[in-house]
Amino acid sequence: MMCPKIIVSPSEGDYLDQLIPLLREYSDGNRTAQLSEDLRDFAATKEAEIERQCNTDHQEFVGSINQLLRIREGTVSLTNEILDLNQSIQASTEKLVEQKKALVESRGVRQNIDDAGHALQDCLEVLRLANQVHDLLGQKKHYAALRALDELQSVHLQGVTQYKLSELIQRSVPATQKTIADAVMADLNTWLFRVREMSQYLGELSFHQTNLRRDRLRERAEKRPYLSHFKLNSAIELVADEHEEYDLLSNEDLEVDFAPLFEALHIHRSLGQMDKFRSDYASNRKGQKDLLLPQSISLEDEDLENLHTLLENIAGFAIMERATMKKIPDLRSTVDVSVDLALLCSTPISDPTLRRSRSCGIH
Repeated sequence: MMCPKIIVSPSEGDYLDQLIPLLREYSDGNRTAQLSEDLRDFAATKEAEIERQCNTDHQEFVGSINQLLRIREGTVSLTNEILDLNQSIQASTEKLVEQKKALVESRGVRQNIDDAGHALQDCLEVLRLANQVHDLLGQKKHYAALRALDELQSVHLQGVTQYKLSELIQRSVPATQKTIADAVMADLNTWLFRVREMSQYLGELSFHQTNLRRDRLRERAEKRPYLSHFKLNSAIELVADEHEEYDLLSNEDLEVDFAPLFEALHIHRSLGQMDKFRSDYASNRKGQKDLLLPQSISLEDEDLENLHTLLENIAGFAIMERATMKKIPDLRSTVDVSVDLALLCSTPISDPTLRRSRSCGIH
């Protein structure tokens, strides 16, 4: 008798559901033994099948297990390598961060060095110009010194206002301007002294040239009698003598350079000190005028040398004043110059026979 077919089920509950009807069917003794034997045969068949299956796929299974173990070992090794690489990357990242930080700091230091270098160059340029001002003063180039000082104050100092040097030089500008003004006035006073010294010679030249003009006028009148009706300094005389014109201030015997006066005028005008300059110049010339005037002139000497010297000085002073007024009209007023010349021409003359004062008669 064949064993009933047992369906392989995935769970134990399914096996019990199949065994319960079989146990009822084989409830008598003989058939129960048969059932047990059939179950043993079924189990043996399944075990043989399992053993056969295991024997067939064993090598592949073992190979798969070994391969899996190798994969697991490789995975562990790769994991360790990844961890090491991660630590290396982290260390490199930290090192890179430190290097970047150092680079940023070095760039900041370099920028500070560059800024300090530029500041130093600007300060050195300011100092160079400040020294140049004093060098120009030493070379008597007063206007150039004033221009350099103005450039220093209005341009170069503006770029270093944040430094103490700018404040120090800015405070020294008025003193330097005064130094320039004093220096140019010293040169002007020297020029005025020279003008005073050559006044007599200038007057002597003027008298000599006047005599020459008078002689030429007389010679022309002898040749053309109608010219005798025209006096010296008349329009006809001036036109007739035009080709013989003689510049008293610029000739082979005398050269009067007005550059110191022009420079002093220009500098004081640039400094806004024209009123003070006019006052100082007028006071200086009045002082020189007073030095020309003696207490009295005696006519006891037969050669009248003192009188001649006085007249030449007066003439030279008057010529210089007129020339200065022509070149610089706003330096002195016409009234002041006329008053000074009038005072010069009213010098007392002592005559032992007349015993009274007379006017010198020069106008």
